[in-house]
Amino acid sequence: MRRALKIYRILTIQNLKRLMEYKADFLTGAVSFLIDQAIGIAFIFIIFSQIPQLAGFSFEQIVFIYGFSQIPKGLDHLLTDNLWCVGYFIVRKGDFDKYLTRPINPLFHVIAETFQVDAIGELVVGVGLICYSAPNAGLCITPLSMTLFVLSVPFCTLIYTAIKISTSALAFRIKSSGYIIQMVYGMNEFAKYPTTIYSNVIRLFVTYVIPFALTGYYPVLYLITGEDPLFNIGGVVIISVLFFALSLMVWNQGLKAYESAGS
Repeated sequence: MRRALKIYRILTIQNLKRLMEYKADFLTGAVSFLIDQAIGIAFIFIIFSQIPQLAGFSFEQIVFIYGFSQIPKGLDHLLTDNLWCVGYFIVRKGDFDKYLTRPINPLFHVIAETFQVDAIGELVVGVGLICYSAPNAGLCITPLSMTLFVLSVPFCTLIYTAIKISTSALAFRIKSSGYIIQMVYGMNEFAKYPTTIYSNVIRLFVTYVIPFALTGYYPVLYLITGEDPLFNIGGVVIISVLFFALSLMVWNQGLKAYESAGS
């Protein structure tokens, strides 16, 4: 355990040094994410310039959902983005071998190796949108609702991480799974809007199959209505833990099938 913590500290220091060495890359990444978010927000403005409400939600409530959805996504982006590299090229090039030679869990090593600091752009946008929209979003603010709402954030983040772990682990069998990660992860756009605007099939899919709706819409729905905390918050906790446990099983099974590869 001590050795693992020591390695983690070393990796953290290396990450900070890398950040200082590549300031331009950090700034470019942060600005690109800010531009991407600005486009999404502009889309909401365009929608509400034509209609007063969307599926019964006001402009401020939609902005609040959009903003909150950026928080778990940004945290996952910040902490676990190296999983993309596993899916795209680390396994394919045979570079995963190095994670098997140190006295530390390979998955933990992969995650701890890189902090994607341009995710700060997502977090800044998310917090900014929440602060902007909260006063007029008609939120049901009580000590209990705020406590449950805040506690849901790490579990929302866990859903993103679980999806990335399981999809990146497919690379152990097919050598490259980056396109699968991209396809599945791209569905997080569904988290930014109420599920009531989608068909029943899509609503069920993004709630129970690829549960991105649980990372944005449902926790905010509880804060807006104060209703059904058992599902809107409890469901997030239960499903995130189940998905994370499943992702670890997929990862460990994939790791058993791993064979060093290279170009």
